[in-house]
Amino acid sequence: MPAKAKNANKTKETRADVAGIVAKVADAGQRADAETLVALLSKLSGEPAKMWGPSIIGFGRYHYKYESGREGEMCRIGFSPRKGATVLYAGCEEGEKAKFLAKLGKVKTGKGCIYIKTLADVDMKVLEALCKASLAHSKKTYPQG
Repeated sequence: MPAKAKNANKTKETRADVAGIVAKVADAGQRADAETLVALLSKLSGEPAKMWGPSIIGFGRYHYKYESGREGEMCRIGFSPRKGATVLYAGCEEGEKAKFLAKLGKVKTGKGCIYIKTLADVDMKVLEALCKASLAHSKKTYPQG
């Protein structure tokens, strides 16, 4: 068996069935939110939903290479319906992101993600604008798909 590449990305696109993963979300409200996000992010990205690793539902893809030499592929935008919150993976320029977060609604944030308890807690127009900005930032930063 070949040795693993140093710093290899563990999150890779899989062939798992997105609809099947969404159907298994235990909380009915969170399952409905996941269905809403699949439709929204598919529309905004122009890409079908794909599974990245066991739990991230992603849209589009890009290749990255850091100064450290680490490189890989990741979805341009995605989310994960985790127990207790849906985690949105959307990145844009920090100043721009802060403006969206100030208007988005009741959310928590991590380094590169936004934790949403329920979509009812957020302004959907602001969420859509944030996702559009995230996709534009990703395409500008990593034009090769």
